[in-house]
Order: sequence, then C-alpha cells, then structure tokens
Amino acid sequence: MLLALACAASASLGGLWKRKGAVQTRDVDIREPLKTAGALFRSKWFLIGWIVAVVAWLLHVGALALAPLSLAQAVIAGGLVLLGVLGERFFGFHLDRRQWLGLAVVAVGMAVLGGTARSEKNHTGYEIAEIAAFEGAAIGLGVGCLLSSRVERLRRGHGVLLGSAAGVLFGVSDVSIKAVTSGSHGMLGVLGPWTFAGILTAIAAFYVSARSLQIGDGLPVLAATGAAANALGILAGVVVFGDPLGADAPTIAARVAAFVLVVLAVALMPAPVRAQEAAATAEAGDSPTGDEAQARRQEPHPPPHRDAGQPVTSGARGS
Repeated sequence: MLLALACAASASLGGLWKRKGAVQTRDVDIREPLKTAGALFRSKWFLIGWIVAVVAWLLHVGALALAPLSLAQAVIAGGLVLLGVLGERFFGFHLDRRQWLGLAVVAVGMAVLGGTARSEKNHTGYEIAEIAAFEGAAIGLGVGCLLSSRVERLRRGHGVLLGSAAGVLFGVSDVSIKAVTSGSHGMLGVLGPWTFAGILTAIAAFYVSARSLQIGDGLPVLAATGAAANALGILAGVVVFGDPLGADAPTIAARVAAFVLVVLAVALMPAPVRAQEAAATAEAGDSPTGDEAQARRQEPHPPPHRDAGQPVTSGARGS
C-alpha cells in the first residue's frame, strides 16, 4: 500500500508536467509516431513528466507484485485527490464545486478501502481463458472510446473520451503486469499473448494520452485517465485474479460501495457541458483555432512576467 501511495503521488505530478509540455509541442499524429515522440520528448516539461511517470510505473510494478490488484488500484485511485490539490496550488488550474466533489468522493472511497484492508492476501492465480477474454473485452472498450471521440456531437468531451481510452489501455497493461509478476503458469505466463497485448496497449496509450492532454482540459482528462485505469484494475482483480471483497457481509457491502464511489468520481470530474460551452464562448474572441492554434502552441513565447519554473494555467491550450 505504501508503494501504491507513492505511485499515486508521482503519477499525479508526472501527469501534470506532461500536460504542461504536451500543449507546447506539435499535435500528436499517429501516422508519424517517431516524429511525434521526438517532438514530445524535446519538450522539457514533457520529458520531466515522463521520467517521473517511469518512476511511478516502477512503484506500480512493486505494488502489483505485493498487493491484491483490486486493492492496489483503489489506493492508486486516491491520487485523484492529490491531482486536484497540486493542479490548483502549483499549476494554475481551477476546479469547480462539482469537480471537488468528485475528489471528495474518491477520498471517502479510499478511507473505506483503507479501513478494511487488514490481513489482505495477495491473489496471483488466474485462468488463461479468463485473462484473455477480459483483456480482449477491455481493448474493445478502449477502441470504443477512441471511436466515440471522433463523434461531432460529443465534441466538448473529446479530450475526456480520449483520456478514458488511454486509461483503459493503461489498465490492460496493468493487468498484464500483474499476470507476469505473479509467477503463475511459468514461461507461458511471461510470454503469453496478454503480455504482448499489454506492451502494445501501453505504447498506444502513450500516444492517446498525449493527444488527450493537447485537446482537453488538463485535470478532467488526467482524472478520467487515472480513474479508468484504476476502475479496470479493480474489476480485473475481482474477476480475473479472484480478489475477495471481504470476509463478512458488512465488509463486502462497504468495499463494493467504495469501488462504486471511485467509478462515480469519473462522472463528476469533467465540467458540465453548459459550463464548457460557456467557457469556450468566452474564450472564442481571443483563442486561436486550427492551424493558428497549433502554430501558437509551438512558439516558445511565455509571458514576460512568468519564467519556465512558474505554473501554467489551463485557460488556453497554448499556456
């Protein structure tokens, strides 16, 4: 649980730094993966965020190797609370009451899970057919989120949809990590098709996540990504690895409610559609769009009163 908490803190900070760098570089284009990756890593803040994210991933691997998957993912979901605090305090973001309520919901869920986490056994066994079916269905869900992000009627939520797709793909990778670190099924567990699916989905999630940070509002997108990955991990822990919900009826009821609260937070984090439309209308007069927005994003021209170490705001994509 300590490794999971450290992972949550570093993942939140790394995500905010990656977002700061992603909006200052060229648009992600999956047709040119090497050029896109090169442009992202030439951004100082994206590179710093990515390095911190790698540290978070190593902590994540340690947590998944030692703790039940559902519990580790629920603890990491608590990083959403820290995400909001860091975003407002140091990165110039602003959360409305609805979004703070979403973070509070996660905090309540975390408190319940922490209070019922004693004497947890690390369940590592799984059936090959079950993990294959689960990851196949999850990849289908991720593809569905990707396709939904191209629907014009959902234009205001494209960033959150892409962030959710990235979260699902990261979640598939997490399930594969748990399977590999469990030691079950010997070499088949290491070289099984789900392992390669986990590697490929992690690569795809890298690009999808970077694009979601470019087109969406930072905190809701990061929250959607983290919550989707953690919700999928919680579900996989119970369905694939057989994590128990509790030893008695009250504990089971409390933990089910806590898991539901974590998922509910995903719905609360994005700003209401009317609020998004009002913000977009207010910024329409001075916010560039299309090719002009891309050109301005690539220009290294911070305001004179702000140096590179000061926080960035979420109001304009080029900030």
